[in-house]
Amino acid sequence: MFSQVTRLATRRAFSATSKQCGAHFKEGVYSNIPVKIHNRKIPYAFIHFGFFALGFAVPFISSYVQLKKFGAF
Repeated sequence: MFSQVTRLATRRAFSATSKQCGAHFKEGVYSNIPVKIHNRKIPYAFIHFGFFALGFAVPFISSYVQLKKFGAF
């Protein structure tokens, strides 16, 4: 009885995974990310590293402005 159950379970599992999905989404490399990578006017690397550089620079710029207001510089 156990062999019949496992045989039936494997047959069902195999048939469930072999069905085609009904959605028509593009598949492949870079299709699962929400931004356009290829064929851009501005390369993605400039935007990516610029965003993080700005986020890193904001505390230093704001502390410089506050020290300049205080009269330390």
